[in-house]
Amino acid sequence: MSATFRLDRTRGMLFDGAGRQFDAVQRGWQSANTGEEAAGPLEVVDAIVAATWLQRESAHPLRVPIGVIGPRDASDAQCAVALKVGELLSRCGFCVVCGGRQGVMQAVCEGVARTGGVAIGLLPDADPSFANPFVSVAIATGIGEARNVLIARAAFCLIAIGNSFGTLSEVALGRQFGKLVIGLEGAAQVEGVHHVANAQVAVTMVAELVLRVSR
Repeated sequence: MSATFRLDRTRGMLFDGAGRQFDAVQRGWQSANTGEEAAGPLEVVDAIVAATWLQRESAHPLRVPIGVIGPRDASDAQCAVALKVGELLSRCGFCVVCGGRQGVMQAVCEGVARTGGVAIGLLPDADPSFANPFVSVAIATGIGEARNVLIARAAFCLIAIGNSFGTLSEVALGRQFGKLVIGLEGAAQVEGVHHVANAQVAVTMVAELVLRVSR
């Protein structure tokens, strides 16, 4: 079951179900002063709305990108999910990092572009022109598939959509680095990958991780 929160937009305060206040600077929960929660009008929100407040209104957004990985030869269903993931992450105010090429990578970048967000493409090539047309920032690493390490290391967490040998390497590297890996639409059945039903659930898990919600 997804977590719910109470948000005081006027005073810029977010509270959890236990009445603790979120410290956006330290990125953690702390005991609120007596009567603090009841002092202002409170809006009951889910994790995605709370994370959107953090990213767009709190003045202390997470500045680390969310990694989205998946095959270049992706199915229509995988591309559709990637598009939705990109839209949802961007609406929250999260930046996305991916491999910058086609398939799942292009679809997630298109979703980000549709909602005015930023998608960073870490290309294996030395030529930035190989980036798909929806990449906001193309970084031509010139290091081939070794760029998978950079994606897994740079991302706050990873959403894997579908599977391929390259995607599998990013999943394994993400787990090696202790990153949360969320799986959709045929992602690798690897220990530690949290498989979910749809893009909404995946982005909710990202939001809860950013908000330090324990599962």
